[in-house]
Amino acid sequence: MLESAEPIVAEYADLERQLADPATLGDQKLSRKLNKRYAALAPTVAAYHALKQAGEDLAAGEELAGEDEGFAAELPALREAVELAEGKLRTLLLPRDEDDDRDVILEVKAGEGGEESALFAGDLVRMYLRYAEKHHWKADITDATESDLGGYKDVRLQLRAKGTPEPGSAPWARLKYEGGVHRVQRVPVTESQGRIHTSAAGVLVMPDLDEGDDEEITFGPNDLKIDVYRSSGPGGQSVNTTDSAVRITHLPTGVVVSCQNEKSQLQNKEAALRVLKARLRQQQQEQRDAEASAARRSQVRTVDRSERIRTYNFPENRIADHRTGFKSYNLDAVLNGDLDPVIDSAVTMDEAARMAAAGQ
Repeated sequence: MLESAEPIVAEYADLERQLADPATLGDQKLSRKLNKRYAALAPTVAAYHALKQAGEDLAAGEELAGEDEGFAAELPALREAVELAEGKLRTLLLPRDEDDDRDVILEVKAGEGGEESALFAGDLVRMYLRYAEKHHWKADITDATESDLGGYKDVRLQLRAKGTPEPGSAPWARLKYEGGVHRVQRVPVTESQGRIHTSAAGVLVMPDLDEGDDEEITFGPNDLKIDVYRSSGPGGQSVNTTDSAVRITHLPTGVVVSCQNEKSQLQNKEAALRVLKARLRQQQQEQRDAEASAARRSQVRTVDRSERIRTYNFPENRIADHRTGFKSYNLDAVLNGDLDPVIDSAVTMDEAARMAAAGQ
């Protein structure tokens, strides 16, 4: 186990030397990249040293146990400490998602159910905004089409961590499991007879590319069709007197992205291009995942986005995740941003699947 971690320990020491180099300190882009990698390796290095220390303590205890009964009594606890340290290091050595340290672009779209679906989409948006607030992330609505009753037909959020987040706590590492169809069961505000209706909204989550990290996504001179138009509000009414909103169509794939919430046409164009690149990169990743062997895929990560992943039942105050089997009766708290227990169930299932794939 220790031998498996030694290359990571060596890389960590090398990164430490590079970060202390004055040349690195003068290059902000390189320094940011190295710091992110350094922070990502830190828990594994700490687990390596913890296991090494636990092993040395056990060896010393076994050596002294024959001479002193007091040391013999401590052996079970020392062996347990080694087992716990081994388990932690084993988990940290599993192959990581290379995007786990990234921020996210999250889109919510109303589905079946008309105005009720749009209102539910609004509930999901508020849930994610409050979740971001609890984690001290920066959250912005970058594009939105509102419905007549105050919900959203579609909306796009950008969620960014402040500083360098701890491994496993960045927006993508937590929210990548949210992609799919979310179903709601409740009495709509438009229902006069008190009947429970079922409607749904779709969520799409993409890793947000850092500046300079999107070089793998390039466009040919005839790949893009760019249209400009006036921003609109509920019911399609114009809320801007200039053509500042931008719609970009990627002709080879048919992917369409629009942005209208920035102040100028140039800002909207830059924001739309950023989202377009994130979408295209996500498509490429999903294609690679589909082509990879089952042993290299996460059972949670690769769930078909058209599949219903979760049900929000208002009459019973119940939330149920259909992939992990998680169920609780605190829907009101979850919609107020207390989403971590639900997400933790997906993280646990994902880790178990990767450990099984690795034969552990």
